[in-house]
Amino acid sequence: MSNLKEALKAYISEERVVKMTEDMIRIESYYGIPNQETGVAKYIKSMFDASGIPCELKEVADGRCNVIATLDSGVPGKTMMFNGHLDTVEPNGWEEAFEPRIVDGIMYGRGTCDDKGPTAGLIEAMLALKESGELKKGKIVFTGVLDEEHNSIGTIDVIESGIQADAAIVAERSFFEIRNCQRGLEWLKFHFTGKTVHGGYLHDGINAISKANKYINAVEQKLAPKIFGRKHPTLNEAMVNIGIIHGGTQLSTVAGECDLYIDTRYLPYQKYEDVVGEFQELIDELAAEDPQFKCEMSVCEEAALKEGYVHAPFEIPEDHPLVTMLSDVIADVTEKETVITYMKSWTDAGLLNEFANIPTVVLGPGGENPHADDESVPLEDLWNIALVYAMAAVEFCHS
Repeated sequence: MSNLKEALKAYISEERVVKMTEDMIRIESYYGIPNQETGVAKYIKSMFDASGIPCELKEVADGRCNVIATLDSGVPGKTMMFNGHLDTVEPNGWEEAFEPRIVDGIMYGRGTCDDKGPTAGLIEAMLALKESGELKKGKIVFTGVLDEEHNSIGTIDVIESGIQADAAIVAERSFFEIRNCQRGLEWLKFHFTGKTVHGGYLHDGINAISKANKYINAVEQKLAPKIFGRKHPTLNEAMVNIGIIHGGTQLSTVAGECDLYIDTRYLPYQKYEDVVGEFQELIDELAAEDPQFKCEMSVCEEAALKEGYVHAPFEIPEDHPLVTMLSDVIADVTEKETVITYMKSWTDAGLLNEFANIPTVVLGPGGENPHADDESVPLEDLWNIALVYAMAAVEFCHS
């Protein structure tokens, strides 16, 4: 493997991967920008076009495009998918968010580690493989996707387009750790309906905030212990968090409506229907006890995926060939023992693994404070992760 590392290092351009990251940061791609991610997609296509790697833009919705590129050796072998997302979160008051700067070997800017830096690593790996000719069997499919930060319509479109792969690497910040599993996620909204009256006629009203409080107490006392009691050897436990509550209009009025929002995270061995069903069962139980208890549960609009899809968990075994191969590659490049652990946040890896049946891991460089006003990535990590991706593709496709 060291021979492959030395052969590819000569083609990994440190200057190019840094410049690609800087260039993509300057192209704003957060929610609300017209054709949000398409500017980044066009830039990536220009890089592949210049290298002679076949590439196309695929409009998914409202002028927003995925970018798909394929490096095919021309010899039968396995297919590796590289997946990176083109959108970022908003600047959120960070005035220099889209003006990348480098200080002491660290690049700062929106998207440095989530996810333009990791995605640049994928692109650099493919450019280096094209130039070196080291991919002698199989092919690599790059899927640069939109909307990961919201409803994941980009990766869903990749799945529905029928793109096939034997394995996938989702590029996200992981500090070179192999993230071989993640929890599933759902954001639930609970709308409580009471009866609005003037506070002077208190007993003629039905306070929706009080009903929401009753549900909160039931979640904390009855459901939360069950949820946190579910264990996993790597993911530790399932989770639930009561995140937001809104109710009432003014102090002198009995609140006729109240909205409650709950985030729940579940384990790979759980079924989505069972997870959501537990919250509904608690509603039904309280309604049976209290005729005035009225609550409707729904999935939060900002978290709702296309019909038929959910924020699925994923897990592949530590002894899966993809994981063992990556462990060897990472150890060779970093000269450190590889860590195999879980992804704390949700990623599109859950979609690829669950709905496309593609064994998937999350792997990327280090970096600090994604979504914050000092998001960053070490330059050395950009170079090394590109080498890891390139070596991993060769080892997997040739196997």
